[in-house]
Formats: sequence, C-alpha cells, structure tokens
Amino acid sequence: MNVFYEESGSFKVGSIVSRTDASLQVDTQHGKRAKLKASNVFLEFSSGLQEFLPAAEVIAADIDVDFLWECCGDDEFGFDTLAADYFGQAPSAIESAAILLKLYAAPMYFYKKAKGRFKSAPEDTLKAALAGIERKKREQEQIDALAAALAAGRLPDAIRSHLMPLLYRPDKNTLEFKAFDQASRATGLPPLRLAHKVGGIPSVPDYLMAGFQLEHFPKGFGFGHYAPATSTGELPLSEVAAFSIDDAATTEIDDALSVVWLANGNIRVGIHIAAPTLGVPVGSDIEKLVHNRLSTVYFPGDKITMLPDDVVQEFTLKQGHDCPALSLYVEVTPDFALLNFENRVERVHIAANLRHDQLEQVFNDETLAADGFGPDYAFKRELVWLWQFANAREAARGKTPDPNRPPQVDYNFNVVDGKVIITIRKRGSPMDKLVSELMILANSEWGRMLAEADIPAMYRAQSMGKVRMTTRPEPHIGLGVAQYAWSTSPLRRASDFVNQRQLVAMIRGETPQYPQGDAMLFALLRDFDAAYSAYLGFQDKMEHFWCLRWFTQQGISEPTATLIKEDLVRIDGVPLRVRIPGLPELSGGDRVKLSIIRIDELTQEIEFRFVEVISQKAATPSEAVAS
Repeated sequence: MNVFYEESGSFKVGSIVSRTDASLQVDTQHGKRAKLKASNVFLEFSSGLQEFLPAAEVIAADIDVDFLWECCGDDEFGFDTLAADYFGQAPSAIESAAILLKLYAAPMYFYKKAKGRFKSAPEDTLKAALAGIERKKREQEQIDALAAALAAGRLPDAIRSHLMPLLYRPDKNTLEFKAFDQASRATGLPPLRLAHKVGGIPSVPDYLMAGFQLEHFPKGFGFGHYAPATSTGELPLSEVAAFSIDDAATTEIDDALSVVWLANGNIRVGIHIAAPTLGVPVGSDIEKLVHNRLSTVYFPGDKITMLPDDVVQEFTLKQGHDCPALSLYVEVTPDFALLNFENRVERVHIAANLRHDQLEQVFNDETLAADGFGPDYAFKRELVWLWQFANAREAARGKTPDPNRPPQVDYNFNVVDGKVIITIRKRGSPMDKLVSELMILANSEWGRMLAEADIPAMYRAQSMGKVRMTTRPEPHIGLGVAQYAWSTSPLRRASDFVNQRQLVAMIRGETPQYPQGDAMLFALLRDFDAAYSAYLGFQDKMEHFWCLRWFTQQGISEPTATLIKEDLVRIDGVPLRVRIPGLPELSGGDRVKLSIIRIDELTQEIEFRFVEVISQKAATPSEAVAS
C-alpha cells in the first residue's frame, strides 16, 4: 500500500514498509526511507506511486475554486465529504487528494479547522480578501512600471515628488519606496546614484538643502502668518553716538559700541545690544517662531534667519536710526581697570554701520603700528582706544596670543551664480579682537549679574575641553571667565533672546519669565543646544561641498598642504583637513605637495595622493636638544 501525507507543509507520497499504531516507515517516491506520524497520513491507495501526485495536481488545476466554495455550505466539513459532493460519486483516492490540494491552496476561501476538516470563509470576508489581492496586484503593476522607468533612466512624476523623502527618510510601506528599491536592486546602483542617474539631483547643494529642510524645517522655510511686533513703549534716548562693526552681508546687526571720555579722566564704554524682546510679547507668534527656529542658519551664499525680515528690520541696529537697545555701560580707568557697571533699557542712536571690507583697509595691524596710528577715518579715536582696551581685556583673561604660534585664519565663503569664492582673513585682526573682547565682557558680566540676582539663564560652560549648555553659571575655561551667558545676539540666537528677557526683568525689577527650576527653560536649552549643533553641522557639510567645487573651478590638481600631525594635513586655500596615506616621516609644520586622484561631489568625497615634500620646518633649539 501507498500513502498520501503531509510533511513540513508539503504533500508527499510513499510506499509503506512497516507501521505501528502511531507511525509508519515509508519509502518515498525519491527512494528515501522516512518515518512519519500516522496522524499526518490523509489517504492510502494502491495505484502507482509515481503517477499519483501529478495526476492529483492536474485534476486540482481544473477545479474552479469559486464553485468549490459555493458547494461546501456554511458548516464545517471533511475534504472526503466535499470530494463526494463535488464529483457526485464516491471519489477515487486521486480525486480526494485533488480536492485536498485545492483546499490547502485557497486559504482565503477555506479555513483549516482540524486534520482534513475545513470551513468556508464568510462571503463578506472573502470579498474583502479578494479585493485586497486585486489591490496588491494593481499596486505591484504600478511598482513594476515605476521601477522599469527608473531602470531605463527616466524619473516618473510619481517618484519625483517623493524623491528627497525616499533618499533621506524613506517610508518603506509606500509604492514609491518599493519601486525605487526594486529599481536600485535591478540596476545595482545605490539609491543616491540612481537618483542622480535619472536626473533627480541636478544640484548637490539643493540635495543637501532638501535633506536639511526635511529634518529641521518640514513645513518649509517660510514663517507663515504671525502677528507683527508690538510697540516697545517710551524709552529714554541715550546721549551717545554708537557704531557697529559687521560683515558687508550682515542684516541682523545685534551689537554696537560707543566710547565717551568723562570729565574725571575715565572712559565710559557702551555695549549696546538690539532689544527685540521689548516688542515681542511673551507667548506671541514671534516668540513661538524663536522657540521653534532657535537660531539663524548660515551656509555659503545664503542664510535662513531666525526672525522674519520685517521683525529684523524693526530691531536691527540700523545706521541713522534711534534703536531700542539693552545697554551695558562700563567705566574704565586710563590703565584699563573696570570701575563700575550700569545697565539701561533705552534707545540708542546708531551713527554708523561700519563694514569689515572698508574698515580693515584703514584699521589693521599695519596702521596701528604706524606713527600716529595711520590715516584718519571715522571713529578713529574710539576704535584705537577700544583696540587697546581689548588687548588689556584679553590679557586679563590670560589669553594673550603666543607670538611663536602660527597665525590662525578664518575662511569666508561667497557663492555667486554657482561659483564659489573663498577668501581668507587672519583671525584676531584688530577689529575682530575689538568686537569679540567687548562681547565676552558683556556676556560674562551679564551672566554674573543674573547669577547674583538668582535669575536663571542659558550659560555656556567649558571644562576638561568639553563645551556644554547649563542654566547655572559655571566657568568657561577656554575663554578664561567665571561664567558666560550668551546675550549679545538676540536677533540670531534663541539663547540670547531668552537671556535678554531675563536681563530686562532684572533691570526693571520685574518677575522673570523663567524662574529657577523652570521646565520650559530646560526644554528650550536642550532644544537650542541640539539645533545649534545641527545647524553648524549643516554649515560644515555645505562648506565641504564648496571646497570640492573650488578645486574644480580653480583648476587645481596638485594642491599644497601643511602637516598637522601623523598623516593629517591642512590643505592650503580651503578649510579642509584630510588624512593622506603613504606620507613619509615628517614633523608638524612641514609642507607637502599632493595630487588629487578623485573628486566625487555627489558623495562629497575627495581622494589625494602624496607627491613630494616641499619644505621642512626647521627644528627649534629645544626640539634639537630633545632629539
């Protein structure tokens, strides 16, 4: 005798060798000996072993499953009973097996209840299941069509509108993702390469911007509808004439300075900060924008401002205007000792917006070293004295520059009609030092005053080389100050905006918006810290791309570089540090020539090869002795 049985989800046949009540030994149709449970056997038959399954499958293929479902009724049934009803007579073993094969192959039509027993699916459930199958079939046809178009180098509109989410934040349940993934596997191209091949990434900067927008500005860069800023109220007008020092492209002018020589021989320095908080009520639409955006985003060629243009124009320290300001006045002795501080909420007349490109031509290291401090220019007396004061403040912080240390530089990026212009400015120039030292003074002293008034704020602290945000004053070792509360850029940073709220409350003797332990302040600090780091990361990524483009635009194939340490070098002309394999043994400061092997703007990769040593730094006497 032979048996028809199920094993591991498959139907098989075999010849009985021996049996017990619970099991059988059979020789399968492939000649292997197997042991199976008696409960797995559905039929016994005496007809040919090899022909049984093929014959049953042929009969099963001709059975209309819909008709079979109509035949079985609503009650539970056995497959042999259904076989008798379907064939209209006592079925043969092959016919019974064919019915069983058909029942197993249609689980949407028939629910398996026990061994050989089934129940038909309810009509509504079956219709829903069949509709689902038909829908999936149509969806797969769409997927196949989209994938075929992509593989052929075409970008269907259905994919185009979802391309950036597919590359950055894909939803794997969508038809678009399935089609894109299918095409990627079919072509052997990574998703980014495939998107570029079909014309979905005409511009790498646009691609990078799209990813940044998806992550941080999912609703777009627009500000939407918001109630305008309110009146700042009546503010006293200061008697000083202040001036700002900024880059030519700066529109958010947060800070200005003034200098007055007093009758007692001392000098009064004014540090004047734009005061948007005076016209932005607590809980207003504009404050919500500040809390949502958290900072202005800078990148080569453009920026995304924290505040709308009309609000910026309302509060920026614009030349020729009397602007609302939070002022810190410091009385300084002729030998640069700090005597006392005074805070005022007032209007300040901005006499001039001095710009780097023009000011640096007359106010620089060379002119300051000349007799009479060089040519005449606007605010010369004030600027020269402030530069001297800044040097004294730098020394007081213990940060006087080491003359033996190589000069540090800053890189400015400008993009005009797709061409990048990278200019280099020496870090620590007189005007840079002047502004930075006065801002450090204001941020540290205002932080001290808030702490003494027991009013929390957003502080920057540094210890053991790590910078972090905190709501309590802690030392900033890198700056050499006991506390440092960002307060001088309220048009550009939410931290400064929040701190200005606290400072105004302190000056006016009002209850601060954020008391000690306020959960909202902690949440804002956390969100600001994360967003600020992400924005800087985006700026670095965009600058890295434009560095790669710069090599191509300048036609540079063999750049020069300076060794930092080991195999790490700094490329000349751009803010790019890379590791170069195969460098000979060199010392920091040695200069080398490199060759560019490959630039891939899409993946932002660049590969260099060492060519030769240009020059080696002469060892200092101490280095020579050590060696």
